[in-house]
Amino acid sequence: MKNIFNKQGQNLIKQLNASATCGISMNTRLFLLLIVLVVTIILGVIAILLITGTFTAGLDERETLFQNELLHTSDQISGQYGELSVQVIKFSEELSGNIEQKAQDLGISVSELAKHPDKLEKIISDQFDVTYLSLERFKCSGIFFILDATVNPTLYNSQNSKAGLYLKNMEPNIINSSHPNIIVLRGFPSLGRNNSLSLHTQWKMEFDVSNASYYHLPIQAARSNRELPLSRLYHWTPALSLPGTSEETMICSVPLIDSQGNVFGVCGLDISSMLFKLSYKPQTGDYSRLFYILAPHSGSAINLREAMVAGGYSSRIMSKSESPLTISQTKGAFYSYHQGENISFWGLHTPIHLYPEGSAFADKQWIAAILIPEEDIVLSITRLNVLLISLLLLLVVVGIIASLLISKRFLKPISKGLELIKSEDLREAPRTRIPEIDNLIEFLANRNEALYEGAKQKNLSFTLLDEFARNTETLSPSELSVYDLYAQGYTAKEIAETLCLSINTIKTHSKHIYAKLNITSRAELLLYVNLLEEIDKEV
Repeated sequence: MKNIFNKQGQNLIKQLNASATCGISMNTRLFLLLIVLVVTIILGVIAILLITGTFTAGLDERETLFQNELLHTSDQISGQYGELSVQVIKFSEELSGNIEQKAQDLGISVSELAKHPDKLEKIISDQFDVTYLSLERFKCSGIFFILDATVNPTLYNSQNSKAGLYLKNMEPNIINSSHPNIIVLRGFPSLGRNNSLSLHTQWKMEFDVSNASYYHLPIQAARSNRELPLSRLYHWTPALSLPGTSEETMICSVPLIDSQGNVFGVCGLDISSMLFKLSYKPQTGDYSRLFYILAPHSGSAINLREAMVAGGYSSRIMSKSESPLTISQTKGAFYSYHQGENISFWGLHTPIHLYPEGSAFADKQWIAAILIPEEDIVLSITRLNVLLISLLLLLVVVGIIASLLISKRFLKPISKGLELIKSEDLREAPRTRIPEIDNLIEFLANRNEALYEGAKQKNLSFTLLDEFARNTETLSPSELSVYDLYAQGYTAKEIAETLCLSINTIKTHSKHIYAKLNITSRAELLLYVNLLEEIDKEV
């Protein structure tokens, strides 16, 4: 009798399985739920990244990097150029005193140098040692002094030809200056021979000052502002090429003034383009075309032909176009620098104060800037975002795989529990350690026992079974077909599909069957069928 109710439980599970085939399985449902969860989390992460600006964080990081680089370099330029300004002022004071003393020893004054060209070689030669030692001591690439006089006053254009001395350090490596290569660019050739120095390939004996701002401007400032000290009279030129040479330099010059206040020439030092490049080479290795410039600034334009540039060769070529750089503000801290229609840079700039307050040239504005071609920044940010998006996609794939594995692992004990429910004796079925499944097994076991006890209490007899068996003989062929399928555990819907009849027809047959068999439900019909099987009585 107990097996009868176990069979009823099995039929119930069969019905549940049959109905489940029409919907979505628990495994698929859980998998889809986890996928939705993963996608929601990823979308939330993307939204947070967009709101917090993480996709543009690479640009912000580069702004900070460039700001730090520019701050460091501008401080370095201000410090070193300020130190050179002080050194060249001291050089002027020492040189002025020496020349004035030497002129007095020769029986003339410094204001009469132009009238005594024969004395110039002795006076200039006497200043060789102090000039040479100053060049070795200063962090510069050249040092010079120019007297307002010429050894050939009768020659054509002699008013623009000035005597003096210009020594160049051809290897101005500030990192290793133990063996400088010093040669004579301007001056008497005897100075080179007497001091074992070579002459520059573009050597000339005298200076051509026809377009020499480094000569005329300090002299004019000194003569127009006699009350100003030397510390307010020095002048820095933009990048220029000395007449007759191809070397690009930036010159700091100071007037030579005797004890009576007479201006009789200038002295100064230069920073070559090579020395500037070695001194301020960009330290950011991520950008090969990053470069610094030091340039005079006027309005919103920068003339790169007057700028000193520290960067790669390709950057140098780009920076020497005829077109000036036009500055415009972009979003964020970066500025945009346009050169013509096709060249654009991004970067930052800051003022550089080369002159103290009250200087004769205090109105000259300079800036230091860090620049990089715009396409390099765009490419860098694009690569960063592609990497970020790739990682997010990888996270989605990992989430999908994890969802699949978790859903299978999670539902495996549930599926095992459902299989246990189909067993013959639910009391003997092992526990799954899933409270819900174990409770269901316990419930079905108790229910089977309750049904079994109820059947015993109704005291079903063989007479009732015989009567039921006899009543089945009153069924029509159509009703008998429906009865047989009911006995096999089919539902009304499954019977309709099997017999290709409508569900209403099956319900009508069921009503007649229940009336003829003196029962009220399909469950009661199955109970009699199972009892008849138990006693091996055929219907």
